[in-house]
Amino acid sequence: MDKVVKSEAEWRVKLSPEEFHVLREAGTERPFTGEYVDSKAEGVYSCRACGAELFRSQAKFESHCGWPSFFEPSESDAVTLIEDHTHGMVRTEVRCARCDSHLGHVFHGEGYATPTDDRYCINSVSLRLEPTE
Repeated sequence: MDKVVKSEAEWRVKLSPEEFHVLREAGTERPFTGEYVDSKAEGVYSCRACGAELFRSQAKFESHCGWPSFFEPSESDAVTLIEDHTHGMVRTEVRCARCDSHLGHVFHGEGYATPTDDRYCINSVSLRLEPTE
């Protein structure tokens, strides 16, 4: 996989202000406002910044947390996980492996009836759904 590296100025031109805030500044969209929270569409979820495939609709599930949730990425090397100590807590940040954009966080052991018991809690604004037919 070829890495995508751009300057802050290049990202600002490519992304909307909200996309830039979430993807490049590790922001978070408000819960229950993202376009993919309740989506049941079949397809591939790609990084909105670089287009890399991240998740598939078959791994999406309803967690009722306010953001799209997936139990696994489409490929094990599609995302990178980084320990996050912001906001007075310890979490695991999820980033796009190709462009290092912030996607959301992953939580483990919450008891969801999924094959992995992981909840990749991902901002809709960091994704683009490419429907399958």
